[in-house]
Amino acid sequence: MEIGAGRNGELEHNKTQLISGLPDEIAFLCLARVPREFHSLLKCVSRRWRDLVCSEEFCVYRRKHNLSETWIYALCQDKFARLCCYVLDPNSSRRCWRPIQELPPRCWRRNGMGFETLGNYIYLSGGCGWLEDATSEAYCYDVLRNMWRESPQMPTARCCFSFEAFDGKLYAIGGSGSNMSDSNSWDTFDVRTNSWESHSCGNIVPEVADSVVLDGKIYIKCDAFAPLTPLRVVLYEPSSDTWQHEDVDFFSGWQGPAVAVDGTLYVLDESSGTRLITWQKDNREWVVVGRLSTLVTRPPCQLVAIGKKIFIVGKGLSTVAFDIDKTRNMGRVIISSSVARMDSDDDIVCCKCIAIAI
Repeated sequence: MEIGAGRNGELEHNKTQLISGLPDEIAFLCLARVPREFHSLLKCVSRRWRDLVCSEEFCVYRRKHNLSETWIYALCQDKFARLCCYVLDPNSSRRCWRPIQELPPRCWRRNGMGFETLGNYIYLSGGCGWLEDATSEAYCYDVLRNMWRESPQMPTARCCFSFEAFDGKLYAIGGSGSNMSDSNSWDTFDVRTNSWESHSCGNIVPEVADSVVLDGKIYIKCDAFAPLTPLRVVLYEPSSDTWQHEDVDFFSGWQGPAVAVDGTLYVLDESSGTRLITWQKDNREWVVVGRLSTLVTRPPCQLVAIGKKIFIVGKGLSTVAFDIDKTRNMGRVIISSSVARMDSDDDIVCCKCIAIAI
């Protein structure tokens, strides 16, 4: 009876351990070092493993020990004008884009939506349709739990607006709305309070073509064909809550998708071939970094950066990458490597990164 009781106690003890035969402290260290691409499998082992991988303790440990991994998320539009979202692990040996959970049905056929990442979430806001006015609806995707949910609505209905993340807040700026005054306003979402706040200013560019965060400021480029708009690029500084406008020379080179790397702005110019140019703040001029072969990119493209590496994502999710430092050393030739490609003709609407420790 004592032997049987002892075996039952041992079995019960093993059931509660993360890994049978190992103290939980050691098992935790082992699981924390499993690459992120296998975390979905870890969640399937047991409820306790799933809870552990989704826990704040797990994230904090991986972040503290530099185990965070950055993945790229792309919002695409297929040939039926339906929106979908994909994710890429750039360090995976398979190097392939994978679809994430389907977008909320109300978003499937909207245009001009804001797409941004902050913390462990993707935020999808606003937009309009052929028979639908601009909306204030907002959704967020939890990358830890692989699920979409509704987010607090924006105070203002917007379409084709600037949507950027900075210092723990989301900024929805300008664009077209249901009222003329909406284009001269901006809304901020604070993730700590889970609430929006509305503002207005006459210097805001109403018809937004692109935007980027650079040196703690949000640069917003106006649509070149926007009527009655003397300003071409405006910038907003959240720390001082002030608006300014940039000179024409800055606007002249910003003719394609842009990304900031270590305080330097890079633009992919697709007007004649494919070349990368950069803005030199000291000289206030645009300089050609190098050209890319038309065989490796499928315009129109979007840019996204991880560290010193820039990823160019084109039609059909064709993806090439190159290192800025290595490019500088090679003169005017950009040596790139193909990262991923899919057998599709989906158009790329937007690309963003999430560096999380799950």
